[in-house]
Amino acid sequence: MTIQRITVLGGGAWGTALAQTCARAGRDVTLWEFDAGNADHLASRRESRFLPGVKLDDGIKITRALGEASRADAILLVVPAQAMRSVLTSLAQTIKPGTPLIACAKGIEHGTHKFMTEIVGECAPSAVPAILSGPSFAADVARGLPTAVTIAASDATVAEALAQAMNSGTLRPYHSDDVRGVEIGGAVKNVLAIASGIVTGRGLGASASAALTTRGFAEMVRFGKAFGARTETMMGLSGLGDLILTCSTPQSRNYSCGMALGKGEKPDSAAHGKLAEGVFTAPVLLEMARDRNVDMPISTAVAAVLAETMSIDDAIGSLLARPIKAEG
Repeated sequence: MTIQRITVLGGGAWGTALAQTCARAGRDVTLWEFDAGNADHLASRRESRFLPGVKLDDGIKITRALGEASRADAILLVVPAQAMRSVLTSLAQTIKPGTPLIACAKGIEHGTHKFMTEIVGECAPSAVPAILSGPSFAADVARGLPTAVTIAASDATVAEALAQAMNSGTLRPYHSDDVRGVEIGGAVKNVLAIASGIVTGRGLGASASAALTTRGFAEMVRFGKAFGARTETMMGLSGLGDLILTCSTPQSRNYSCGMALGKGEKPDSAAHGKLAEGVFTAPVLLEMARDRNVDMPISTAVAAVLAETMSIDDAIGSLLARPIKAEG
């Protein structure tokens, strides 16, 4: 499978960073952006508003025409999880059959409880769904700092071809056929990052932060098993790796949202201006966990805090008051 022409849908920080790394890998790159002002900025200044100081590769073509963007060997879908369906509905009319569509959002759709590749399968049944996830900040990737991610597709040959096509030397993609495991790691870690941020914002200390991350990972593994994910995937880049990164720095929007909550801000205020996918994922994750009888006390506490049905102090107290049991 030859992948030379790559389109990136979404001209935000992550989309621009991925366009940059694909260009570094020697691919012919088109960057599609819906917003006219941002598209004009990218085309005229060759720089992202969200990544100041990072100049776009001269070979990257900017377009607002979805039909033009769809003429590619592979398409990276770099749009928010809750916007994935609407973008795909328009895109599906113009792509050629067999085109890999790689979801780069880390979330679960509200209402339907669908993972991103399931939405791809529904909206573009002639395409090949794939997922890209892992411990990566847009600024690091855009500047060519060493980063490793995972690309998964049910067809291992497709996953390997995509990994080869995006290997820029500084972005190292690993490939997998455990699509669900890669998706779950990316979605669950956002909710846990909010919890980690709350711990920091509340000043509960490094010991509490380590305990939170470790027990949160146990929740991720339980949830993953319930939905058919492999444990080794949970322990890899898209699971534990992404969790460690997201739970350790305010560069993470979810972590910084949690910090604001921990310092006493209301959920609406804490999430204002931040695309913190964990805010949208938390209630969906909780519903799905209940359906499969998966015990997720940290995620439950986060969802309650975001819904303002429980105070942060009560949420912390509820976790500390849980029955003593064997670790597992």
